[in-house]
Amino acid sequence: MGGKPQLDDPKGSTCLVIQLDASQAQQIHAENLRLQEELQMRDQLVQQLSQELFRLVKGNATAPVPLSDEPSDRHLAEVQSLREQLQTVEQQVTFYQEQITQRDQEIYELRQTTQELTERSKMLEQVVQELPKVYRQKFAERMQPVREKVAMIQRENRQLHAELQSVNYRLAVKNRRNGHLDLPTFPRGEGDISLPSFGNA
Repeated sequence: MGGKPQLDDPKGSTCLVIQLDASQAQQIHAENLRLQEELQMRDQLVQQLSQELFRLVKGNATAPVPLSDEPSDRHLAEVQSLREQLQTVEQQVTFYQEQITQRDQEIYELRQTTQELTERSKMLEQVVQELPKVYRQKFAERMQPVREKVAMIQRENRQLHAELQSVNYRLAVKNRRNGHLDLPTFPRGEGDISLPSFGNA
């Protein structure tokens, strides 16, 4: 005879998947926090560069007008450098914002997956708890025809027993009616019956 088949543990597998998804969600959340901190630093840098650029432009506007209408090469170089830095930082800020948006979407999807797996795990736990009930119900369904047959046999048995008692009763009544024996009768008038004698007494 073969051994019992080994059943997989869907509950354990589902819990393991939920733990893995939760761990991955925590990692993405930590990465998201880091990106937000770096984005905040970039925003501060953009603000500083903007203030510096504004200061240079304002300083150029309030500075005494030189003999030549063209600004100095040094001033133009500083402004160009600040503009390039500002553009680079703005590109980085845009990149980090896209990364944060992507991470937020991944976190949302992982939370949805975790919720679905949690609901599935609860459903499997309920199924596991209801298995004995299902087995009892199916056993009762299979035993129902047997119970009906046993009940029918018991009814037939009681009927036969009642008929047997009735037959026994009728036989007893008949026997009581026929209880006296029909003895042979002898004709009278011929005197006493002489019995044979066996020698002298």
